[in-house]
Amino acid sequence: MCEVCILRWNGDGKNATISSMKVVIDTNIFIGACLGQGASRDIITACIEGILTPLVGVALLTEYEDVMSRQELFVRSRLNVKEREELLDIYLASCRWTRIYFGWRPNLRDEGDNHLVELAVAGGAKYIVTRNLKDVAKMELLFPEIKVVFPETLLKEVLP
Repeated sequence: MCEVCILRWNGDGKNATISSMKVVIDTNIFIGACLGQGASRDIITACIEGILTPLVGVALLTEYEDVMSRQELFVRSRLNVKEREELLDIYLASCRWTRIYFGWRPNLRDEGDNHLVELAVAGGAKYIVTRNLKDVAKMELLFPEIKVVFPETLLKEVLP
């Protein structure tokens, strides 16, 4: 069994299920995957394959859709618009919808990143995966159970 999988007993004493580690994937990681950047691509692949369980909520979904509409970001992309939309649809199908009932603000310097921390707290994620460590990792409120990491770090720490 891989390190990111968790064995959960169903309560009947006989059956168990395996669930994967919950993570929050920042939009910059998804963009990196569309551009063919290795570690970002590997993280999105791990989500699609069920090795990781990405969490998504209203704010993050809106951000994904907004970023995907910015054609200037994808000039170097190997994928055309239709392929990027299909990849997003496949990725979103692997996500767990998570409602945020409590806002932890102010927390980060960049107000636009607070939703990542709130999503991680609400959904019990162990990692926030981002290329924006300088802003996201500097939380005023401390959540020691949540690590903010580059995709390369997550790959080294938990994926086989």
